[in-house]
Amino acid sequence: MDLRKLKKLIDLVEESGISELELTEDGEKVRISRNFTSNAPAQQYHYAPPAHYAVAPAAATEVAGPAAVVDEGHAVKSPMVGTFYRSPSPDAKSFVEVGDTVNVGDTLCIIEAMKLLNEIESDKAGVVKKILVDNGQAIEYGEPLFIIA
Repeated sequence: MDLRKLKKLIDLVEESGISELELTEDGEKVRISRNFTSNAPAQQYHYAPPAHYAVAPAAATEVAGPAAVVDEGHAVKSPMVGTFYRSPSPDAKSFVEVGDTVNVGDTLCIIEAMKLLNEIESDKAGVVKKILVDNGQAIEYGEPLFIIA
């Protein structure tokens, strides 16, 4: 395989936030994978989410924008690019609400990336002070999702 093409594939994996890419071309097989630096690995589910995910409006007191994050506690950040979901399905209860106490390893949300649903777990014990993104919102790598104090 051409080295320039291989470099482009590596760049694609890094930019997209996917964890693994496998390609077979003309009898050659290449697998590019990367490890996330999170303490708790995200669990992956291999089923597709509902075609139309109902986005429930959040109360103004529960959700704040990322600009509001100023030394209010520990920010749980997104380990990938994708779509943020507060619950496992549209009609299910949210994993956490503002004011809930969480422990390390508790599921906070799901991020859909490349048709895979990845559970995002708390990396700090405490109380959920803010939820910084809306249900169904597209998010970026490193974007703050929750404030835990």
